[in-house]
Amino acid sequence: MFSNSSNFVQGVDLSFAVILGISVIFLVGVTFVMIWFVIKYSRKRNPKASQIEGNNKLEIIWTVIPTILVLIMFYYGWMGYKPMREIPENGLKIKTYAQMWSWSFEYPNGKVSDTLVVPVDEPVILDLNSRDVIHSLYIPAFRIKEDVVPGKNNKMWFIGQETGNYNILCAEYCGDRHSYMLSKVVVVPEAEYTKWYNDTVSSDPPGLAVMKKNACLSCHSLDGSRIVGPSFAGLWNKEETILSAGKERKIIVDDEYIKKSLYNPGDDVVKGYPQGVMISYKNNITDKEITMIIEYLKTLKH
Repeated sequence: MFSNSSNFVQGVDLSFAVILGISVIFLVGVTFVMIWFVIKYSRKRNPKASQIEGNNKLEIIWTVIPTILVLIMFYYGWMGYKPMREIPENGLKIKTYAQMWSWSFEYPNGKVSDTLVVPVDEPVILDLNSRDVIHSLYIPAFRIKEDVVPGKNNKMWFIGQETGNYNILCAEYCGDRHSYMLSKVVVVPEAEYTKWYNDTVSSDPPGLAVMKKNACLSCHSLDGSRIVGPSFAGLWNKEETILSAGKERKIIVDDEYIKKSLYNPGDDVVKGYPQGVMISYKNNITDKEITMIIEYLKTLKH
C-alpha cells in the first residue's frame, strides 16, 4: 500500500484508506453503542418498558454527519479516479489484444510480445481490443483495470515509476481457462527498453512465432498434453475422427484441414473437444503464415 509503482497508486490508496478509516470508526462506534444499550436497557435495569420520545436534534445530526462523510469519500474516490480518464496525447501507444486465454502487445514498430515491456517514467497508452469475448485487463500493483470489449476501443494509461515485474490478470470471467490468462508488465530503464524494442529478431521458428502471436498455445499444447483443443504434437498426417454437422467422419490432418480449421473452426471439430470455442482467424492470419504453421507442425513428433 502507498507504493510508487505507478502514478495512480497514491490516489487510489488514499481513497481506500479514507473509506476504510471511516468504516472502522463507525464499526467500533456502533458496536460500543449496541453494547451500552444492551447493558443500560436490559430487563434487569428496566423491568418495565418505557416509551422514549423522538429527538429532532439527534435526527438532524445522524442525517447530516453521514451525508458529509459520504461526500468526503466521494471526493477522495473521484480525485483518485479522475486522472485515469485523462489520457495524454503523447505517450508510448501499444495495441493490446485479448483473446481466450492470453494477452498480446503490438508495438509501433510491429514487434509483438506476450509480455508488456515499457520504459520507466514514461506515459504508456494501451489501445484495448478483444478478438472474442469480454475480458478485463487488470494490473493490481498499478491500481488500474479496464474492460476489453469486442468492437469497442477502450483505452487505459499509466506511468510505471519503479522498475520491476508486475502481474497482469483478466478480471472478467471469460471461459474455462480464465484463471490462466496471465501476463507481466516489465518496467525497465530507458536504455534497456530501447535495446529490447529494436531487437526484432525472434529466436522461435517462424511457425511457432505465428502461433504465439495468435494465442494458439493457450488451447493447444506442443507436448501431447490435453488442454482445450487437440495437441499439436504428432498432429500432422494423423487420422482424426471429426464431427461435421453432427455426423462423424475420419480425416487425415493435411494442408486443407489446417486451413479450414483456422478459417472455419466450427465446421470440422475433432471428436471429444468442445465446439464454438475457437474464433475464425480469416482476418488475422495470411496464407503465408498458414504455410509457416504447417511447416512447423510437420516437425512436431509425439
